[in-house]
Amino acid sequence: MAGESLEAKIARLGGPVRMLRHAPHGPFKSKYPLVHSNWQEEQEAISKTAVLFDQSHHMTDVRFRGPDVTRLLTDTGTNSFATYGPGKAKHLVVCTEDGLMVGTTVLFGLGKEEASLVGPAGAANWVQFQAETGGYNVEVLRDERTEDNVTGRRLYRYEIGGPEAWNILEKVNGGALPFPKFFTMTELTIAGRRVQGLFHTVIGKPGSDSKGMEIFGPAEDGPAVLDALLTAGAEFGLVRAGGIAYYTGATETGYPAQPLPAIYTSERTKAFREWLPGDWYEGKLSIGGSYASEDVEDYYVSPYDFGYGHLVRFDHDFIGREALERDVDRPHRKKVWLIWNDDDVVDTYRSSLFDGENRAKSLETPLPRYARVPADAVMIGDRRVGMSTMAAYTVNFGCWFSVAFLDEAEARDGAEVTLLWGEEDGGTGKRNVEYHRQRPIRCTVRTERR
Repeated sequence: MAGESLEAKIARLGGPVRMLRHAPHGPFKSKYPLVHSNWQEEQEAISKTAVLFDQSHHMTDVRFRGPDVTRLLTDTGTNSFATYGPGKAKHLVVCTEDGLMVGTTVLFGLGKEEASLVGPAGAANWVQFQAETGGYNVEVLRDERTEDNVTGRRLYRYEIGGPEAWNILEKVNGGALPFPKFFTMTELTIAGRRVQGLFHTVIGKPGSDSKGMEIFGPAEDGPAVLDALLTAGAEFGLVRAGGIAYYTGATETGYPAQPLPAIYTSERTKAFREWLPGDWYEGKLSIGGSYASEDVEDYYVSPYDFGYGHLVRFDHDFIGREALERDVDRPHRKKVWLIWNDDDVVDTYRSSLFDGENRAKSLETPLPRYARVPADAVMIGDRRVGMSTMAAYTVNFGCWFSVAFLDEAEARDGAEVTLLWGEEDGGTGKRNVEYHRQRPIRCTVRTERR
């Protein structure tokens, strides 16, 4: 590909850790508004009535077409494909040969020889690389996120979920809408337009009473479909929500930030780094927080750490199988929630405002995400026992909390740990990080959602 490669960019900037921790940018910019009304009521609607998210802008959609599509997916995905086919979807997990995560994305089975990967671009970029270098008879079509798209998006994409979501969908469809199986697709009619829908839950767990659907279609149909949904949803308390409710709601469910792709160091991934443009997803990431290391591999996670062990199936050969099969019975980090101590949070707020040069890192409410990959150290005494990722405050939880990966021995419900808030040496070189001092925040471990 033309331009500077990721491999060249890493060398120019002095290595992956310096590139990522001192990146001159914070979270990705997006045309996704943070709020439509206020974040408190938008958060509440997720659990009380229904919420509508416009996902048309912030995710990359990469389509794969051709006779080798299914073979490509099974060769790269850790998931079982025994029941995969048109109309089915999966949380696709892709790994390196070392069994470390490159990324996760939603796989849509659009036809016998067509599929799309929708989400952050890391996983799709890896699959595209395999398609182009592995001898697969597959065509790749990219529909970049709005900020990187010079031709305009091809599709709209809306997500509706919450206790009243299905009533709204049935009303806008003009009749009863049978429940599909979880993560399967269906077709319905909205405002006279045929739309495709993926059945899932926007909150809770698969099989819960809170049904939801992600619907999509040609971009030109988007405004009419959106208007019909909002009109039909008015009597059911539908709330249009922005990015804050979207990301904090995901954190409630226990979804960490997307993992740092485990591709920055190994000789096995060097060809991928040389293929990747330096200004793509992997070259624009940033790491922020107190989990400081000179070895970028300390930020890598396996599917077992990420809570996705159930998505690793050894019924087929795939990249990383040997390593994952070897490690399946070894100790792993465990994904948990950390409930932050209210008094320590208040002290951190106070310090950030009134302590001058000794101030704490600001705690932006309700989503203090100042880097694309949050990484804060979790401590017991002077011993580091884990890494905290996304943090948030929600009115549904009524407290500050974060999702973390802890050493298995310490991941006990009710255990007390300390999160170190802020970066070392007054802050890294990211331009959105003010000078500050690190502060400890006591936390209680929760292994189940509140």
